[in-house]
Amino acid sequence: MKTLFTIALAGLLSTGAFASSNADDLAANSAVKAKFKKVNVLLKEGVGKAKVTLMNKEGKVLHTKKVNVSDQQKILPYNLDDMPCGTYQVKITTDEEEVTYEVATFEKRIPIEELPLMAYGKVIDSETINLSVIGLEEPGVEVKVRHNITDQIIHSEFVSQEEGFRKNYRLRGVTSDQVYFDLKDSKGRSKKLYF
Repeated sequence: MKTLFTIALAGLLSTGAFASSNADDLAANSAVKAKFKKVNVLLKEGVGKAKVTLMNKEGKVLHTKKVNVSDQQKILPYNLDDMPCGTYQVKITTDEEEVTYEVATFEKRIPIEELPLMAYGKVIDSETINLSVIGLEEPGVEVKVRHNITDQIIHSEFVSQEEGFRKNYRLRGVTSDQVYFDLKDSKGRSKKLYF
């Protein structure tokens, strides 16, 4: 009788340890990652039947999906490009357990080299053009005023001003509709302005 009781107790303890192991399994067998405004939910093999719920920070349900993950891991991608940047929750629920992850989405920062040179020109009168250059990270803009038919350089200078500058260019012997500005900053970005 003692032997039977010992076997029953050992079986009960091992079942309890197994149930406890299952509770920890969902957290160990799932992951949620955000890269910019894309969220990926990873469910490893053996999770079984689960419900994945995407919610905003306040807990409002945005999307729910039921999945069955048995012999292969599954990745559920969420594209949040149309949603504001911020914190989102992903809740994964099985019959035995529930795990909630919190992730933050953010905009991809575009390197300054990939942004266009921000330069604007305005005709003041037939012999004067106002040039504005803004958003410089490093000082230095090469300014060339060229004839729009012959492409000949009429005026050239290097403006070493931090962040940007505004300057009036007075033309001699040509009018504003006969020239264009050819600009290049210290990062190698360029822009042509026609009038």
